[in-house]
Amino acid sequence: MKKLSNLTINDLRLVLRYFGLEFLRTKGGHELWAKPGMKRPIVFQTHLKPIPEFVVLNLMKTLGIDKQELVSILEKI
Repeated sequence: MKKLSNLTINDLRLVLRYFGLEFLRTKGGHELWAKPGMKRPIVFQTHLKPIPEFVVLNLMKTLGIDKQELVSILEKI
């Protein structure tokens, strides 16, 4: 089972695609992902490896999912 504290950038991108988000752009080392109907886009730094847990928690809040759902998705992909 994957932990939220060691989520890779590639895993994060797979999760975002799973939820239908599209890559919009990279600017200054930050990737911007969104889909129609979202209140705000997902932004994360590409040079942080692994992705910090607080970034993952904010992403989950924006997507409206809990930890169990995210772990379940990570096990599928």
